[in-house]
Amino acid sequence: MKVIYLGLIGFGTIGSGVVKLLQEEKENLARKLGFELRLKKIADIDLGRPRPVSVPQDILCQDAMMIVNDPEIDIVIELMGGYEPARSIVKAALRNKKHVVTANKALLAEYGDEIWHIANEEGCELGFEASVGGTIPIIKTVRESLIANDISHLMAIMNGTTNYILSQMTDERKEFDQVLKEAQKLGFAEADPSFDIDGKDTAHKLAIVLGLAYGGSVKTMDFYCEGIREISHQDIEFALELGYRIKLLAIAFKRGSRIEARIHPTMIPSDHLLASVNSNYNAFYLVGSASGPIFLFGQGAGMMPTASAVLGDVVDIAKKLKGEGGKRVGLRDPEVHVLRPLDLVPFDEICTNYYFRFMAVDRAGVLSKISGILGNHNISIASVIQKGRKKDGAVPIVMVTHEARERDVQDALEKIEQLDVVHERVKVIRIEDERLK
Repeated sequence: MKVIYLGLIGFGTIGSGVVKLLQEEKENLARKLGFELRLKKIADIDLGRPRPVSVPQDILCQDAMMIVNDPEIDIVIELMGGYEPARSIVKAALRNKKHVVTANKALLAEYGDEIWHIANEEGCELGFEASVGGTIPIIKTVRESLIANDISHLMAIMNGTTNYILSQMTDERKEFDQVLKEAQKLGFAEADPSFDIDGKDTAHKLAIVLGLAYGGSVKTMDFYCEGIREISHQDIEFALELGYRIKLLAIAFKRGSRIEARIHPTMIPSDHLLASVNSNYNAFYLVGSASGPIFLFGQGAGMMPTASAVLGDVVDIAKKLKGEGGKRVGLRDPEVHVLRPLDLVPFDEICTNYYFRFMAVDRAGVLSKISGILGNHNISIASVIQKGRKKDGAVPIVMVTHEARERDVQDALEKIEQLDVVHERVKVIRIEDERLK
């Protein structure tokens, strides 16, 4: 039986999952494919730590370049994570005419252009399904299945840690700090959770999806990104009262020739498909010009879900090496696109609906002062809630607006926060609700 040789760089959680799948599904894969996928070499800096799988000692090494320079190895699986040395190793592998499969979202988000360029020059395949959405086939869907579609908009939950935290805050009525500690104990959040809760992980994933969906280059610094640190239980309670749930969403809309892209906590109607996605699950809601709405849901991370996506890419490439399936054509395959920067709508030009929570002195005339400033900045109020819950002599006033422009909102809030009757910074959460448009 013919053999396709694999080299694995990075024998951590996901790498262990890939080895486990290759071991458990070896016979099934060989029967289905007509050839064997054989793991020839594994490289990792720490070969002594315990792992959930066993492998022969003679296939282990600490030098990744042994894999890159091995003439027998056809496909290199990069699961190191981070920028360097992963960037140099992937580039070297491609220069050595080896196909690459990676789950490294940070690497592709920041250096994808140069990596795709090298892949194009060397005629190599680059598989990266596992970089976004874990086991959810969002890359394949956008890259291949929707190639005949203009994608008018996308809203997605791309980070399981933040979704778990917001779900627990909503359903268990707990505060952010308490839920974060619980998430860390359960392994859903890192000891330093900033990469997740500040939206950086989501930003890397959105950059990759934007490039695929709209055929251009974009960096994480090019679009607005806000995390969930400032979401309070009080805001979640008001959201529920208004008929919303709060999710950290990656959002993209096609606006003529430009793309609107942003990441922030978002109120969405409780009956929206994304509102029902809880715990550490991920989901993608997108609309194609021919396909209409599409909803993808599943595990966005974890050893076996991510390993499943990695192995899917390995099989796709291996079949091409054996002359099956031909060449994939996609919206952003390096061999058919000269990458250009996407033309993004500046964040201060975006228009959406807003939730404001003011902590204001409970006396006559306060509401009219706030409403007057909003009106002077072309911001129309859709609904108001005023509660008698006093905090340091102030009560919360909650407003939901009709569609307004971000620049006008920020200018108005700057003036409102200067009022002596407003005691705290105004809490702002953006709303995506077609019923308010």
